Amino acid sequence: MGKKNTRSLWQAQPAAIIAALVLMACQSAPAIDLAKTSSEIAVLRLKAGEVPPPSPGKCWASDTSPAVIETITEQVQVRPERRDSAGNITQAAQFQTHTAQRMVSDRAIVWFAAPCPSEITVGFVASLQRALKARGRFYAPVTGAWDDETLAALQKFQRERGLDSPVISLAAAQELGLIAAGR
Repeated sequence: MGKKNTRSLWQAQPAAIIAALVLMACQSAPAIDLAKTSSEIAVLRLKAGEVPPPSPGKCWASDTSPAVIETITEQVQVRPERRDSAGNITQAAQFQTHTAQRMVSDRAIVWFAAPCPSEITVGFVASLQRALKARGRFYAPVTGAWDDETLAALQKFQRERGLDSPVISLAAAQELGLIAAGR
């Protein structure tokens, strides 16, 4: 190679490099909490009438997780097929459908850390809507109102993290960048 091709990439394509750096800066790195390695939201399952212990500056919310019932349907052979001496089917087999249900998990009240009510303002909800919109979970206009679309989008976001609730958890608020982590 001669000296003709010694121009650096920076000299040849400065705009492309700047654009790449800007795009890299827009990528959100996942927040890593050293005490927790999964993205699941921690919940407390307490006995009926129990509440989480009070902690200064920490608020709790609860929601009812529905019972999960599994339905199992199977085809059971009642009578086998009949064949003649040549092996041809003379009467088809008969089957019945048997259906059974089993309880996978009971209905339960779950408690989880949540933003305190004083933090839930119109601006907070608007920021929540923008954060959900940026993640492809919210498609309605940003209004700052706790409307059905906001609740459904929040519930879907939290369901993917193990909490099937439209009540915002502290972990979800932190992951969405609404509240500082480590609180």
